[in-house]
Amino acid sequence: QVTLVESGGGLVQAGGSLRLSCAASGSFFSINAMGWYRKAPGKQRELVALVTSGGHTNYADSVKGRFTISRDNAKNTVYLQMNSLKPDDTAVYYCNVDGDRSDGTYYGSAWGQGTQVTVSS
Repeated sequence: QVTLVESGGGLVQAGGSLRLSCAASGSFFSINAMGWYRKAPGKQRELVALVTSGGHTNYADSVKGRFTISRDNAKNTVYLQMNSLKPDDTAVYYCNVDGDRSDGTYYGSAWGQGTQVTVSS
């Protein structure tokens, strides 16, 4: 069983910043990637940013230049630094971790409970 604990969400004015954290613990032998998704009212869940075990990153076009994903391997933690926040960034943000078992087979993905980010105009 894998558990993801998210924190850092809250209310902020447009132009402000927040930093989300997600700490992973449990039965993953190795982590392939960690990332953030979000679900805004009336919209589908979308990928915001991810970082692979090799350090490669990927961002949604809407957040490029404003958000930065990073990881602390020693703590199995992924962060999302969000700057220049806009009202359109308002959503529930979910952490996701993808990993393998000790025998090399794919374990699957785990999801956090979600943390609310609200940006006021």
